[in-house]
Amino acid sequence: MKLYDFDGMFDEKLSAYITKNAGKYKESEWENIIPEMYTKFGDTVIKSLGVTPNGYYRSLSDEELVKTLCAHVKKNVPVSEFLCRAIEERPACVPLLLPLLGGEDGVKQYAVNILGADPRAIPVYMDIVTADGDEDFKNQCLDFIKEQADLVKDKALDFYKKGTERQIMLEILSRTTAGDDEVYNILLNEFRCSADVQEYAGYLASYGDERALPYLLDKIDEEGISYPEFQELKYAIEALGGEYDKQRDFTGDEYYDIIHSHDVSGTDIFAAFNEGQEEPYSDDKKDDN
Repeated sequence: MKLYDFDGMFDEKLSAYITKNAGKYKESEWENIIPEMYTKFGDTVIKSLGVTPNGYYRSLSDEELVKTLCAHVKKNVPVSEFLCRAIEERPACVPLLLPLLGGEDGVKQYAVNILGADPRAIPVYMDIVTADGDEDFKNQCLDFIKEQADLVKDKALDFYKKGTERQIMLEILSRTTAGDDEVYNILLNEFRCSADVQEYAGYLASYGDERALPYLLDKIDEEGISYPEFQELKYAIEALGGEYDKQRDFTGDEYYDIIHSHDVSGTDIFAAFNEGQEEPYSDDKKDDN
């Protein structure tokens, strides 16, 4: 299988263009120009191939596209956006990508980025987050699960009841559609029984069931809560459409004192930042180069 480093080809053209136009554009302008050039390059015919990068990948079958992705990663040939986009545009590639989620690190990372929150990938993500494995990858899968939480609500409830990754299951359940009494009672009970007020108040806020408001209001009125807990409870109350306007004195609270010891209200923070510093970069100035 022949692999083409289209990004390397683009970099060569870009380097030549930058050299030719040195000093013509400001840095902020280059930030817009380069992505535009890359997009146009995708539709530019490569003379040695007689086809554009986009055209080349469009000519491949679904199986060939996924095999090409795997080969690029295995042989350390840069994977271009043109290849990833070609795969994303083919719904039939999804079943071919799913097995890659259990493969080597490089390949599975591309697979999860391309699949995103595709409903067909969510059950596989559930298997990943409930198994031993790389925590960063599990968290990435979890983020996509939460976007489609209703699809796995029953499975999440089952795992929760069995004690499997209960914390993860609570995160997922908190992102399901509000109105399910069983889910609501689980989240409320965890909030009322847990010492981690911030975490579980956040779950109630995410779930969005306003029946939790009286319990949040009772909790925020307690004298022993910390300043961070107060802030999270207030956020949860407001997220559910409630209000809490009582003045509370948190003087002496470790976190409150740290935050307010850096209070710069009423001061010119930019003047303070720039004091004794060199003149900051300005977009109105061109590089000396």
